[in-house]
Amino acid sequence: EMVIDFAASWCGPCRMMEPAVRAMATEFTDVEFAKIDVDELSDVAREFGVQAMPTFVLVKKGKEVDRIVGSVKDELKMKIQKHRALMASD
Repeated sequence: EMVIDFAASWCGPCRMMEPAVRAMATEFTDVEFAKIDVDELSDVAREFGVQAMPTFVLVKKGKEVDRIVGSVKDELKMKIQKHRALMASD
């Protein structure tokens, strides 16, 4: 499972989320976390249809299974836990 964090250096809410995302990466060692700067990799952001930052896309087996838009730490953590549980039962 992977969480892709679409962010931008100029995005205040993205910077606010960084410590929480780092903490989740430490807590959920079985989940990969990747950060994409939308200005540097705009083609990737376009491919995922990202229109606002931060956007977190949860990917499992190469397919998007969920996404969260905005700096909502609790919702992101909840969805990661949900998909980890589903993955364990696959």
